[in-house]
Amino acid sequence: MIVEIFIIGLLAGFLFYELTGISPGGVIAPAYIALYIYQPSQILITILIGVGVYYIIKFLSSRLILYGRRKFLIAILLSFFLKLMIVYIIQPMPQINLDLQSVGYIIPGLIAHDMSKQKITPTLLSLGIVSLIIFQISLLIA
Repeated sequence: MIVEIFIIGLLAGFLFYELTGISPGGVIAPAYIALYIYQPSQILITILIGVGVYYIIKFLSSRLILYGRRKFLIAILLSFFLKLMIVYIIQPMPQINLDLQSVGYIIPGLIAHDMSKQKITPTLLSLGIVSLIIFQISLLIA
């Protein structure tokens, strides 16, 4: 069923982009979000990491020449770094009793990269819409 969700996700994301011109956070991000629909805390942490990466890239772009593949690579690397920081530094703290897991290491970077191209609100709204469409279709075929 997971393979089918990714195929549906690729098609739904592509169709959404073709119809609206707004990318839903990368090619595979909506499918991953649809898979984790029953774990909203992980989706929230993923989005928070993505927004954090977006603001770091925005800050770095004012001081460095970041565009194209460089910007994409920085987004993915920052996503990895922030996720690792949560897993190995913040999560083990005894004062924090929350489960701060996110959806993967790369997904927040993909979302942040699209945010840097088209802003936060359109990216997150399109991500939510496409993820819900994928989830609904997966319920129909299951």
